[in-house]
Amino acid sequence: MGIVQSFISQMWPPKPKFSVDDIPDLSGKVVIVTGGNTGVGFETAKAILPRNAKVYIACRNETKAKAAIEKLREATGKDALYLPLDLASFKSIQAAASDFLSKEKELHILFNNAGVMEPDISELTIEGYDLTVGVNVLGHFYFTKLLLPALLAVALNSDGTIKARVVNTALVGTELNSKLDYEAFKDGPVRRKLGTEPMYYQSKFANLVFSTEFSRRYGEEIITSCVNPGNLATELQRTLRGVKRFVINRILYPAPYGALTQLYTGTSVEGVTFNGKYFVPWAHLWKPSPASQDVETGKWLWDWLEEQVKEA
Repeated sequence: MGIVQSFISQMWPPKPKFSVDDIPDLSGKVVIVTGGNTGVGFETAKAILPRNAKVYIACRNETKAKAAIEKLREATGKDALYLPLDLASFKSIQAAASDFLSKEKELHILFNNAGVMEPDISELTIEGYDLTVGVNVLGHFYFTKLLLPALLAVALNSDGTIKARVVNTALVGTELNSKLDYEAFKDGPVRRKLGTEPMYYQSKFANLVFSTEFSRRYGEEIITSCVNPGNLATELQRTLRGVKRFVINRILYPAPYGALTQLYTGTSVEGVTFNGKYFVPWAHLWKPSPASQDVETGKWLWDWLEEQVKEA
């Protein structure tokens, strides 16, 4: 399928093939939703809490987290838990993972849902990385890496009959990228010349590459998938301005729609077969771009990510 057809299909998707009513009982399952205080993350938590999962809302703002948890309680009658996490800070990521591992032995579903979109070019992570790449890619990689003991324990404790699931987030437009510009991932002339929009697309392409590589390395123990949640009316668009904001607002769908695809890959019975797969709105299997599946590209990204956190 060509790029134009791909865009049209993903921006004006067919009817959902999955609904929240299809989510199975999740009793005994432990779930983390990064960015679960708002948007797609909030809708994801709201859908799985009634299915008896133990849900951690991982985000940086305690006030917003507590407000979201109260709204979730009102909507579901269930209590989510707050896990402080700032994906723009290695120390915060370490603290969040340590906090979680001190409380839980297993992690059954990790929704790497949080993200930033086109912040001001001056904004960087604590360690000096581009904020978009730092949060969307590097932060989630490091968080997932530190949570591996709990993710791997699911298969170990069940003799392989049950596997944890990791769901990563890409977007429509990954086809526009065919390579990763590592020089732009930290502040400097290359990054500033590219600007914020290309960095956002770089980050989402990198997420698909990372997800594919993770599925190669841990497919025996963990089911890893990647999703395009869709074009959604959420806080992700809060930094957009002017004409771009006006145009994009005309093609946005409600946030609950965006949760469907990751709920499908993260909770459905058939999800046991989804390792290394890519899904688009609403819960439809999709063939990812060849560039995102390239073995050398995946290895290079993995090595770069490992190098950044090895002395964190």
